[in-house]
Amino acid sequence: MKESVKALLDILDLEQIENDIFRGRSPEDRQQRVFGGQVAGQALVAAGRTVPPTRAVHSLHAYFIRPGDPSVPIVYQVDRVRDGRSFTTRRVLAIQHGKAIFSLSASFQITEDGPTHHAPIPDAPDPESLPTALDRLIPVFGERAAEEFVNRRPFDVRHATPLTWEAAKDTTLATPESKVWLKVDDDLPEDPLLHVCLMTYASDMTLLDTVLLNHGLAWGDKRTMGASLDHAMWFHKPFRTDDWLLYYQDTPFAGGARGLARGQIFTREGDLVASVMQEGLIRVTDS
Repeated sequence: MKESVKALLDILDLEQIENDIFRGRSPEDRQQRVFGGQVAGQALVAAGRTVPPTRAVHSLHAYFIRPGDPSVPIVYQVDRVRDGRSFTTRRVLAIQHGKAIFSLSASFQITEDGPTHHAPIPDAPDPESLPTALDRLIPVFGERAAEEFVNRRPFDVRHATPLTWEAAKDTTLATPESKVWLKVDDDLPEDPLLHVCLMTYASDMTLLDTVLLNHGLAWGDKRTMGASLDHAMWFHKPFRTDDWLLYYQDTPFAGGARGLARGQIFTREGDLVASVMQEGLIRVTDS
């Protein structure tokens, strides 16, 4: 198994230290702060560990309260809010240094039938026809930095639209939408909760980039800083993250040092399997 995939699976395998209390850690290649997708994915794992497997998560709503410290573990406290006949509700608080850094509410549901429809999959080239992330990033960062960046990622990510760093150099490439194919870069076990938690992790990797892309901005351009503020996801149908998924993202609004981005996640066959919304802090200083 690819080392980055194994590392992510290890990070999502929380340690239970008491009833409804779990402990998670961060990757050893510590960043300045904990990646938002990591804490969201771990919190959903904690919630799911307290729910019968016959009930699948269908939504989550989360707030990023404080930056996470990657040098110390994160404690996840699960509150069993409700266990109904059809729905189960869980609230999770992530704690470091005695303070809340993240909160998540998740709802789980038994399998039920009802009316069905979904939005059509947007037009996008097949993932195999697109250049790899490494091929796209070498001209931007150079070979060594690009390889380090790609090797840390457990997902194969292929952009069908411009990268933020490309649009920052050529503002004619700026656009309010982004189309990204992604999948875990290895085979995974049959565990529906794991696939949902992995997609929760991945959903935070490129979503706010869509706001920057519309303005010719990029992380690391020495004038743009930001952070996730809140995150919501709705899971419509089962899916596998080791199969190609199209992550269509767009941004309907930015203002007040905040940007709003939304996403739709489709299988290669065209099924809409998840929807995402996120607001983030985006501050730009004079260059």
